[in-house]
Amino acid sequence: MKIALGCDHAGWEMKEDLKPFLEALGHQLKDFGTDSQNSVDYPDYALPVAKAVAKGDLERGILICGTGIGSSIVANKVPGIRAAVCHDTYTAQMSRSHNDANILCLGGQVIDKQLAHRIVEVWLNTPFSGGRHARRVKKIEGIGKKGV
Repeated sequence: MKIALGCDHAGWEMKEDLKPFLEALGHQLKDFGTDSQNSVDYPDYALPVAKAVAKGDLERGILICGTGIGSSIVANKVPGIRAAVCHDTYTAQMSRSHNDANILCLGGQVIDKQLAHRIVEVWLNTPFSGGRHARRVKKIEGIGKKGV
């Protein structure tokens, strides 16, 4: 799978830890930065990742900031993106199975690296279940087209 990665300074260490893990699983990565723990603004990294996933240049994205919340807010502003903050494997599974989430948002200051690995693996391996959930995802997609 082709995966976009992005983070701010609070997520940099976790992003760097996830890169060899994802490559070992056979995934291709595009790193949108940041490249250090120097303070940056998460929208500057979340938006390019979300745009790349929405355009179909990359299949999925993983964003990491302090809590995952800020990055998810930014990513969900992009039509076609369904970004989910997950802090455990159950929410990771449900975000894929029920919501067809295409961006996973993690909190570098909330979860440890081992849990991040488990969450990422579950999220990448869980298929969208479709059925009644497809109808709901279609309604979500319609919101961006119709406005408020």
